[in-house]
Amino acid sequence: MSSASSADVKFEIGHVLFVDIVGYSKLLISEQTAQLEALKAIVRGTEQFRLAAAEGKLLRLPTGDGGALVFRTTPEAPVLCAVEIDKELRSHPELKVRMGIHSGPVNEITDLNEQANIAGAGINIAQRVMDCGDAGHILLSRHVAEDLEQYPRWRPYLHELGECEVKHGVRIGLVNFYGDEIGNPKIPQQLQVLQRHRARTRWAAISTALLLLIGIVVAFVIHSKKSTESIPIIPEKSIAVLPFENLSHDPDNAYFADGIQEEILTRLSKVADLKVISRTSTQRYRNKPDNLLDIAKDLAVAYILEGTVQRVADQVRVNVQLINATNDSHLWADEFDRNLTDVFAVESEIAAKIADTLQASLTAPERHAIAARPTENSEAHELYLKGRFYWNKRTEEGVRKAIEYFQQAIEKDPAYALAYTGIADCYSLEGLHIDVGSLSPSEAIPKAKAAAVKALELDDTLGEAHTSLAFIRLNYDWDWSGAESEFRRAIELNPNSSNAHHWYSHYLMAMGQTERSLTESKRALELDPLGLIMNVHLGWHYLNAHQYDLAIEQLRKALEMDPNYALAHWYIGLCHEQKGKYSEAEAEMQKAKELYKGNIMLQADTAYVYAVSGQKDQALKVIDELKELSKRRYVSSYHVAMIYIGLQQKDQAFEWLENAYRERSDMLVYLKVEPRLDSLRSDPRFKDLLRRVGLKE
Repeated sequence: MSSASSADVKFEIGHVLFVDIVGYSKLLISEQTAQLEALKAIVRGTEQFRLAAAEGKLLRLPTGDGGALVFRTTPEAPVLCAVEIDKELRSHPELKVRMGIHSGPVNEITDLNEQANIAGAGINIAQRVMDCGDAGHILLSRHVAEDLEQYPRWRPYLHELGECEVKHGVRIGLVNFYGDEIGNPKIPQQLQVLQRHRARTRWAAISTALLLLIGIVVAFVIHSKKSTESIPIIPEKSIAVLPFENLSHDPDNAYFADGIQEEILTRLSKVADLKVISRTSTQRYRNKPDNLLDIAKDLAVAYILEGTVQRVADQVRVNVQLINATNDSHLWADEFDRNLTDVFAVESEIAAKIADTLQASLTAPERHAIAARPTENSEAHELYLKGRFYWNKRTEEGVRKAIEYFQQAIEKDPAYALAYTGIADCYSLEGLHIDVGSLSPSEAIPKAKAAAVKALELDDTLGEAHTSLAFIRLNYDWDWSGAESEFRRAIELNPNSSNAHHWYSHYLMAMGQTERSLTESKRALELDPLGLIMNVHLGWHYLNAHQYDLAIEQLRKALEMDPNYALAHWYIGLCHEQKGKYSEAEAEMQKAKELYKGNIMLQADTAYVYAVSGQKDQALKVIDELKELSKRRYVSSYHVAMIYIGLQQKDQAFEWLENAYRERSDMLVYLKVEPRLDSLRSDPRFKDLLRRVGLKE
């Protein structure tokens, strides 16, 4: 009889969020009623609740002290709902709530009172997961965490807890979901008790094992002469796409060969299961390489793709070969003779074949991204490639030419989203990098923002456009939540984008989350190991984290790659200044000035070193020069303020910081961490500036 009944039960996978009020039974009846109603209002007010309910994809199971929500949508739905609830609970300190999430089989039933109900392992385990937590916890089953790990946006929030024993001796693998302002980072009490018990019972065995281990280590040290230097781990599914050689008779077609390489690389970079080295690092091997094994070792990849491009009129020939760098074997080679209009098909075919050869696991969106045709207009595409060619030069003249080409591409195809992204990137450089452009932020950034928004209106799956908009939300809008949302979306769409990880690390630094910032900066460096800017900016992150020795060590690594890289000398100088080594600081700043003539920011930072080292006249002279220069072009008031800080003239410093606020200087983003601002932090004017910029102390 029971067997027949079971066969009639229809199970489905539900994504369950279980919520309850901690200490509910100890409350007065009036308090129970009030808290339960408040919790219900918060839950029902979440966007995830409303969306799922409107689509008929939400089941509700009330309990005495809370309830369960079963989403029939995606594994992310209960997590997003929990985040919304947690944020709202911050305004209700009287509500002590815990949450548990699990995905598993559920089914709708009718109970003994002929009322609709929900049952199944999905519900039961979600409740057990929740029961292991304390107030403020959002706990996940390990199964849910494994699903969320597929989404890069969630990985920083997942913290392994181990197993917790629940009813009937069952053990459940748990993961604590928390971030800086989400969840409860403390280890749940139940697990603390379990850990202490395990520690006591294992101590004797560990002591014995340690004695044995010490003997082994001593023997190893005595007999081993090998270097202790760590060997980088090379992921099996990792690849570098080297610059394609231009075989066309016309050298002006170099942009076209560069474009083919870059677009194959871009398509591959959107596959989360692959590690794809960025263009910046591979450009170092533009000349025909002699030893691919050495290149693979330098870039920490298992595979190398190299190729040639030859273009005659509207005909294109592309030759490629994929090499397994671990044993120097050629896996495959192919030749494509196509019309210019079929270039996208060639790029897609090459990218798809590489992903298949490396046995990469592809999601449906990733397959779509590999096969995408960003425009049907070949002329527009050529103009776009020329725009990127000049944008990559990162010079004032190059940016201006790039804007012209991107605009021409849009004239040919008004729906070309990537071309709008190119314009956004150009104006961002113009307005926020004064060594590249001469426009003020208020002149350039509205144009950049309009272009980025237009790109996303045309194609919301464009990771490059999300990165562009995130950059603007961070550096100009000071829209912190909007910036983070855009960065996470960009990384989700393009997990191998070193640029997205790089700028996300800047966002985290601006928020004062220095450890997470360093983690993202190191991830960017993994994807662009030979990129000078990535190496230097990891040093800059150490500088802002007040870890000056680590900063200098990292910056010297960059100088080993290029002894004439001015930015590395510049930041080493600032590190020495913070350590009180003023002569060393000035020497490094002078080296940087010799290599980077005419840079306004460098000129100001050198004057700051003059100021703190007692060379007041020199510092004041630079201030006068910058004021005179500002009559002809934009000079950020922030940099003048820094010199006044070095001179210990606080009133003038705040006057110029106020000017910087009106200009919306991007450097104000780092108010929380900039070491040179430490002398101002106790001043009420500084606290007010932090508040107006939207940064919490």
